[in-house]
Amino acid sequence: MKVILNENIETLGHIGDVVKVAPGYARNYLLPKKLAVVATEGNAKALEHTKRQMAYKKDKALEAAKHLGAKLEALAIVLTHKAGEEGKLFGAVTNMDIATFLKANGFEIDRKIIVLADTIKHTGEFSASVKVHPEVTATLKITVAAA
Repeated sequence: MKVILNENIETLGHIGDVVKVAPGYARNYLLPKKLAVVATEGNAKALEHTKRQMAYKKDKALEAAKHLGAKLEALAIVLTHKAGEEGKLFGAVTNMDIATFLKANGFEIDRKIIVLADTIKHTGEFSASVKVHPEVTATLKITVAAA
């Protein structure tokens, strides 16, 4: 089944793309959530008109993502965690801990888009990347201190 995407979907494509998906995926997920419309002749004709609107929406989303990325990069993340001697943590700092800190500071960031290069198992300074938009990735500076 061919559909026209109304939103960016990482595994399928970007706004305005015509993609072929399984009928059940389209019928049960994409269409009810208004993430896509069926690619019929009428919708294909309307696509030309809506492409301008989608391009505007895409540009606006990109600008919002760049703004959010700049705010995230400016934020200093300090996490305290129980640690033993020589700074070794009991457990590890995960992307869920980082997402909780961000939520407490007013950022609604899903933990799934926070990517840690290595597991954080000792105190110190680390970095993590946040894929805010397919074209925008913000780098977080994380400082882990002993509690």
